[in-house]
Amino acid sequence: MKFALLVAILADDLEEKAIDVAKKAGAGGVTLLDARGIGAKEKKTFFGLTYEGSQSVLICVLEKKLSLGVMKALTVELQLAEHSKGVVFTVPLDHIAGIDIRQLQSFEERIRDEI
Repeated sequence: MKFALLVAILADDLEEKAIDVAKKAGAGGVTLLDARGIGAKEKKTFFGLTYEGSQSVLICVLEKKLSLGVMKALTVELQLAEHSKGVVFTVPLDHIAGIDIRQLQSFEERIRDEI
């Protein structure tokens, strides 16, 4: 079974919606990280303080085919193509340990249903 790491770097205000979309698309669990981005453009300042918009990083380990579906759902539902509020990408995983057996069983059932 092949796995992929799905990473979504999103504006902080999209975090809850992104979690809901990912779970509805088949993600069993999501790991969340808080982040700050440094973009190409100069950030706005207010009384000498620079405002750095906060971001959320969502990470999911998924079966490869499922990861593409979750990525597409996030892109469509969060309108990432129209608004530059985030980016979603996948990275293939060659080795993995410690994945929940229930998650593996879920992947196996999904594959059996497709066959």
